[in-house]
Amino acid sequence: MRLAGHGAAAYGQMARRALHPWLHLRETESKPRLLTVPVVDVVLLRWPLEHDRRDELQRAGQPLLLLVEDGTAPPVAASDLEDWIRLPAHDGDLQARVEGLRARAARGLAAPELDLDGVLRLDGRWVSLPPVEGRLTAALLDRFGAVVSRDSLARAGWPDGAPGRNALDVHMLRLRRRVAPLALAIRTVRSRGYLLERTSVERATT
Repeated sequence: MRLAGHGAAAYGQMARRALHPWLHLRETESKPRLLTVPVVDVVLLRWPLEHDRRDELQRAGQPLLLLVEDGTAPPVAASDLEDWIRLPAHDGDLQARVEGLRARAARGLAAPELDLDGVLRLDGRWVSLPPVEGRLTAALLDRFGAVVSRDSLARAGWPDGAPGRNALDVHMLRLRRRVAPLALAIRTVRSRGYLLERTSVERATT
């Protein structure tokens, strides 16, 4: 969690006190632990004093908690990764807002899981994949959010011998349709390959 801007002593003191359990997490933890969700940073932005930074941080996909000054109308939240709280605020309320933003952001970063039966799961939903498409998906998940080359996909999908160009294209088209209900998309990267990534849940069919 970060407090944006400079000269924010009053806000900074309150934020540090309220967010103390999470500040400098890596430096203060004495025992190793298994992280089950990505570590997400939440920026505290003073509103309206630092309104000019809001658009920039939103474009970067940064979770934002707007600290709204007393007597100022709060803005309309632009996404699920933004929330606001009016000052002065109770420490517990501030903690709850930050934790809510962290949880929503972590859900957006979580990768799908593919089991040995070819069932692909994400956010409580699932689809069953045929063997070839399951192997293609496994290769895409190994580099989730990054490009996987056509050659790598062909070797993964057909370990006994690479298919023709059209075979890979046909299976990728089918796979696109199968994963769409999970709010997943397969992107074609010209002359390089494919990548698997999350899309907005609102655009997914249920």
